[in-house]
Amino acid sequence: MGLRCVRQRFLHDFPTCGDARLMPPNHPLPEPVLRVIPREQHNVSRKDISHNALRVLYRLREGGYGAYLVGGAVRDLLIGGRPKDFDVATDATPEQVRQLFRNCRLIGRRFRLAHVVFGREIIEVATFRANDDDGSGARHAAEDGRLVRDNVYGTIEDDAVRRDFTANALYYAIEDFSVRDYTGGFQDVQDRVMRLIGDPETRYHEDPVRMLRAVRLAAKLDFDIEPATAAPLPVLAPLLVQSAPARLWEECLKLFLSGHGEKSFLGLEKHGLLEVLFPETGRALRANRSGALRRVVLAGLRDTDRRVAEDEPVSPAFLFALLLWPAYCRTLVQLERDGLAPADAQRRAADRVTVRQLDMVALPRRFSVPMQEIWLLQARFGLRQRKRVMRMLAHRRFRAAFDFLAIRLAGSDSHAADVEYWRELQASGEGAQAVASGSGPRAPRFDGDGDGATEDDPDSPAPQRRRRRRRRPATSGQG
Repeated sequence: MGLRCVRQRFLHDFPTCGDARLMPPNHPLPEPVLRVIPREQHNVSRKDISHNALRVLYRLREGGYGAYLVGGAVRDLLIGGRPKDFDVATDATPEQVRQLFRNCRLIGRRFRLAHVVFGREIIEVATFRANDDDGSGARHAAEDGRLVRDNVYGTIEDDAVRRDFTANALYYAIEDFSVRDYTGGFQDVQDRVMRLIGDPETRYHEDPVRMLRAVRLAAKLDFDIEPATAAPLPVLAPLLVQSAPARLWEECLKLFLSGHGEKSFLGLEKHGLLEVLFPETGRALRANRSGALRRVVLAGLRDTDRRVAEDEPVSPAFLFALLLWPAYCRTLVQLERDGLAPADAQRRAADRVTVRQLDMVALPRRFSVPMQEIWLLQARFGLRQRKRVMRMLAHRRFRAAFDFLAIRLAGSDSHAADVEYWRELQASGEGAQAVASGSGPRAPRFDGDGDGATEDDPDSPAPQRRRRRRRRPATSGQG
């Protein structure tokens, strides 16, 4: 199913989203108004800023360029958070930045950026972007309003109003330690509000992924989405089908594996984005009147958030097994009603759900294969024959599949006896040894990387290493 078909399906499901409503309006960006917040009126301190980011800022200043810490780092520092990344904005072009730093590489076509590399830490340096097209071809927008190239450089005032949210348009100046605000972002951070800069519909047309970012940042920061910013979300949600599936994959990892997955899910659901990002799951949740499937998803996301908070490993394979579980269950029931044998229906349901989701999100095979194995193993937990039990314990996905089985108790306790049986079995000496022999370091709970291999029988343990045959020594003699 191509993206055009997906888009037509969404427009059918959302009759208020006709093409006229999806065409980009033409609204200019607001005029920037500078407010300087001196050091004594904010809590951003150099001791909380990466040493390497400070090196980049001072080197750019020494080179005669303006340089500011910008974006999420300033926002997070203002609310007492600890930023993971530190970005710099400057009036130096990417080529000029590279001349100052030998450890610099230039990346990107849509947005040309400089990455200054300090071992494992990368400081991203962006040149101020201009508002208008200078006619050089460095800025280009598609007919639907999406910016496909934006490398026209301008001033800090231009750059501020071009950013997405006011909370991300704050600049920390190293020369006087002030925070510079051109869009009202400082007050919005104090009020804990996510507000788009400019007309929301126009900005969403420029980049539909901003809709997901609004939900994600609100969940991460515990902010409210400002009403005018939130209003177009359910109407413009179908625009997400225009985004690259690989980009949506990256955004899903940020939404659900950063410690605020449950809040992100609820935000997507509230603003009408969930059924666009996960179409089959959305339909399954709507059809499940008892709400059992939704309870399973929320319980799993809650547990994933806990693991992130406790610095335990998490897995995209387990995450997507959870998010697509409602779709798998609904498809499985439909196939069994059509007369397919249970084993065939399970495999076909897993394949069908995976393929359909790939139209929206580019789920890599190294994660989709273990995701399907987690699903297929669920039907095996009811077996009690000793040989099958031992094979099940030695399966490389057993621990992830058992964790999934336990989470399913949030929807129904009909398999509570299975959970108790397998939990006690793992605690026994023989069971623990079997699990260790099959999983070991390759498949701890939520390890998730997978290796892209699978067997026809989902009961089968991890493949054994092949023994090399010893070569016979050469024999001497006459030929």
